[in-house]
This record gives sequence, structure tokens and C-alpha cells, in this order.
Amino acid sequence: MRLSNARFAAHLKIGLRTVADWHKKPALTQNSGFQQALDNALQQASPAVRERFAELLTEAAGHQDTDHGDAEASSSDALAADAERRLTDDPHIAAALDWLDQHAGWTPGTGRTQVIARLARVNRRELEARGHGRARVSQPGLTWALTSYYGESPHGYRRYGARYGPDLDAATTVLTRPEWLDLDCPLLTDADRLTVAGTSPADASLDEHTAEHAVTRLAEALALNVRLVDMPLYRLQRENIRHRELAGQLGVDRFAHYALTMDLLEAELIDTLAADRPALPGSLPLRDQYLPDFSTVLDVADRLCAGGALALCAIARPARAYRGPADYVLLIQERSGHVLNAARTLSVIPKGFHQPITDYRTDAQIGATLLRETEEELLGRNDLDNTQGVERRADPMHPAHSSDPMRWLTETGALHMECTGFGLNLVSGNYEFACLIVIDDEQFWQHYGGVIETNWEASGLRQYSSLDRVLLTDLAADKAWSNEGLFAFLQGLRRLARIGGNRVDLPEIEWELW
Repeated sequence: MRLSNARFAAHLKIGLRTVADWHKKPALTQNSGFQQALDNALQQASPAVRERFAELLTEAAGHQDTDHGDAEASSSDALAADAERRLTDDPHIAAALDWLDQHAGWTPGTGRTQVIARLARVNRRELEARGHGRARVSQPGLTWALTSYYGESPHGYRRYGARYGPDLDAATTVLTRPEWLDLDCPLLTDADRLTVAGTSPADASLDEHTAEHAVTRLAEALALNVRLVDMPLYRLQRENIRHRELAGQLGVDRFAHYALTMDLLEAELIDTLAADRPALPGSLPLRDQYLPDFSTVLDVADRLCAGGALALCAIARPARAYRGPADYVLLIQERSGHVLNAARTLSVIPKGFHQPITDYRTDAQIGATLLRETEEELLGRNDLDNTQGVERRADPMHPAHSSDPMRWLTETGALHMECTGFGLNLVSGNYEFACLIVIDDEQFWQHYGGVIETNWEASGLRQYSSLDRVLLTDLAADKAWSNEGLFAFLQGLRRLARIGGNRVDLPEIEWELW
């Protein structure tokens, strides 16, 4: 009937909690009174409602028959039950469904019905196999595919690339310009001054095709237990980026808007390449609609341009007999399959979307996002993870809440953060602030190196020495990088080579725009 729990409970003249319990316990046998109420509701429903009900019942039965007797049936049932629980209890999924109904022009509850129907057809094993297929699509493959799709770069802009050895070079999908590179811009200072122009979201309207893809995204996210948190998200409206200055205007949108529209472009492209199909205009329907050409990419004021900050993290270490002279340890993450963005790729760490917590104006600083992500992803501040619950504190980043490592860094002044580059990522249209974090006091590693640990967003953490030119050269050539991760890594190494003194022996990196 495409009703919410509350409206369906009112329709049956029963309690809301009873209807919610039906979702939590789908195998529950109803008492005779409820059975009669449900029978009457079905009999009195319109022919269209009865037809939809019959279709959903048939699909659910077919799904159960397919899995019957399989050795993994109990696991599949548990996953299905968890997906159903999230549909009922997860406020972020509920918010995303409400957003979908509103922007697809559907009556309330339609999105939920559509997602349930799609979930009944989801084969989790096929989704996992597709994930492995996606992992075989390399960063260079994405770069050259989008080169074919978009063609020659517009005047004044070029794609970021770099040469880091006699015969080695890299190319990325990050659209940039010379004045956006080697910014050497200190963060959390007067130079870090993006401002919020307003909180009106970007226009969004879903047609039948884009709404169908949004439904599929939600169903598959539920089936694979991918975390989706519908929090406020900054969107870029105007930029004024130059050497030692980050300026421009931001608006505020919702993560659900991004997750159900622009973030779908990456998966569409990767699936096309994994199937050995050409990535050309006309072959990527979502890209053709949302980000068809360079003029759309650059017109950030009239589209949803979300993004974030990511940083190469360099921590000073003392000399050791088994390790060698004093150096910096460089941290690289392997992204988890449970993240919504850039899953199963290499990236620098921290990496996060630029979004406010409680103070929309102060949190607009890129340094604010980077500081929060450092605490959350490396220093154990799980309370900053917005997937864990609603933020109720007035100032989550108040010094009183800081982790011990961050408090030590603040008191000693050993933490230095700066922006090294800016660009627009052709994969999803995101803005990317490439940054560098340097901790110069080697006592930090002595005291806290043992407590540095990634959160759920990473499936692994690697460390490299800033004196290991050979391994760092090999790392730059790894095809598992995300484009924005490689951009931040190469720009970070360039800057660290200039300021790192005797602690570094890095590959010579020269950026090339193509």
C-alpha cells in the first residue's frame, strides 16, 4: 500500500509498535485478530495494491526456494534479517528513502517498497563476485577510460600527472591547473578560509531511470552491509584557490543526495570496464545525465559538487640500529569494502568527506575536517564516527574531548598541516584537497606509535620509510591507487622532499599536466 509504519498502523487501527515488530520478526505467526485485520485490508485494497502484493509474495517465495537447502542458507537469512532490520530501524536508511520518495515524485513509502522488492532479487554471491571484478579495474584503466569519454582538457585546465623516475610516470583523473598545485597553504590559519554561503541544497530531480539506480544502490548497500550515513555535506559553489590561500564558498547538502546520484558514476564506469565494454558517450547513461562534459564538471555552482580532504601523514621516528637513521614513517591505507567511496583501493590516510559536525561556519575550514579525520581514523576517537550514532555534544572537537595523542600534539605544537593541491575528480565530479600532515617531534612516535590504529574504513595499514626511495617509487607505480589518493601521495612527497631535511630520500617528482 506504500504506507509508512505509522500510517499502516493507523489504517489497521492497531499500535505502531506492533507493525514495527512485524518487520523485526518476519517469521512471527499473527494471532487471529491481526490475521483477520490483514485479510480485510487486503480484500479492501485496490487492484493495483493486490497485484503488487502478489508480485512481492511470488518474488520472496522464489528467492527462498532458490536458497533452500544451500549450506549458506542460514548466513543468507541472517543477512536478509539484518537488511530488514536496517530498513526498519536505521534512521539514515529511512532518511535516504524519504529523500528518494521526495525527489522521484513518489508517494511516501514507495521507495521502501521498491527497495524491498529489489532486495528479494539480490544475489549476494553475485554482488561479491562483481566486487572482485571491480577490484581488477586499475587506476590507469579508469584514467584512460575517462580520457576517451571526455576528450581533450578545456583551456586552462589539465589532468594531473607526474614523472617520478627516468622511465616512470603517472596520470590521474584529477582536473587541475598550475595555480592549484604546490599551494604550501598552512591549515587552521587565516589562509584556510572557505565560507558557508547558505544551507540550501542543490536542485535534484530523479526520472524513472535515475530513480531505479538509486533503488538498486540502497538495496545493494543493505545486502552488503555498506554503511550509509545521511549527514550534512558541504558542496562547493565557488572556488578561489591560490598559493598559500584557500578561499571560496560552500553550500550544505545531504549525503543521501550524493550517495544516490553522483556517487553512482564510479560504479557505473568500473562495471563497464570490468565487462570489457568501451566507456564512451552514450554507453554510460548516468554519467551522460549527471556529468556529461567538461562544462558540467566546471560548473560547480549549478550541480552537486561534494568532496573532501585527504593527507599523506609523515611522523618523525628516531634512529634505530635495526631500522637505520632517523626518518619519517609514511602511512598508507587499504580501503575497506564497506565504505561507500573508493572501496578496495590504496589511499593516503586520513581521508574524509568535507562536512560539518555541529558548527557549520567553523567546520568549513579544510583543516577542521582533516583534524577530525586524523582523530577518528588514526587516534582512536570512535565517538567522532557518525556511523555510530547521533552527535549530541555542542562541541565534539573541544580540547576536553581530545584523545591523549592529539592533546600531546596540541600542547607541544608538533603537528603541522598544509594543503598541497586542489582539483576536480572526473570520476565523480568531487573536489579534492590534497594535504600533508607532518609530526616533527620524534617523541610522538616513541609515546604513541603503538596506539595508532585505523578504524573500520580501512582493511589494512602499511608503513613506509621516507628514506626508502626504491619502495616509494614502487608504491607510486601500484595500480591499486584511487585517483585522489595518488594525487595526494605524489603532491605530499613533493612537499616533504623540500621540508624534510636529512630524514628524507624521496623520488624526484615533477608534476606534468596533460
